[in-house]
Amino acid sequence: MADLRKLTNEESRHLLSVLKTRFESYMYRHEDVVWRDVEGRLNSYPEKLWSLGEMERTGGEPDVAAEADGTIVFYDFSPESPEGRRKVCYDDEALQARKKNKPEHSAVGMAEEMGVELMDEAQYRQLQTIETVDRRTSSWIRTPEDIRGQGGALFGDHRYGAMFIYHNGAESYYSARGFRALLKI
Repeated sequence: MADLRKLTNEESRHLLSVLKTRFESYMYRHEDVVWRDVEGRLNSYPEKLWSLGEMERTGGEPDVAAEADGTIVFYDFSPESPEGRRKVCYDDEALQARKKNKPEHSAVGMAEEMGVELMDEAQYRQLQTIETVDRRTSSWIRTPEDIRGQGGALFGDHRYGAMFIYHNGAESYYSARGFRALLKI
């Protein structure tokens, strides 16, 4: 039986080629990082390469955002919230709470299946300093437990030349709201 969380050799080569091209095209995102180091790390962790493949497949356009303490961090850099991850409520608890018009999935559940993390507020703010995103869409971000415990969830976007963090009921979902992910390797 094939491992569902591992790419074939051909899929791996193709994805690495896409990632390398993006990496080289946007060097300002990661000025002190060398592609050879990124590729070596990815080749050592095939399950992480699979997760990057999921980020790519769902429209995230992942690229290296930083390297710190030997950890390479990929962010979704798609101009708008990844299309393959929209129309989702915040988490599975919110999904189960909906009685009518349930979305197909939740952001937290989908991220877990992909082997990635939702960005938190600080990471989303950092992303917006590197690249302006979500000018027409919005993205769920990891919500602190005290807010989630009261039924809320946070999301961010960029409007009027500024980045905003808002709140909404965790069970809400919209065609223009998805989630942005990150992956640490």
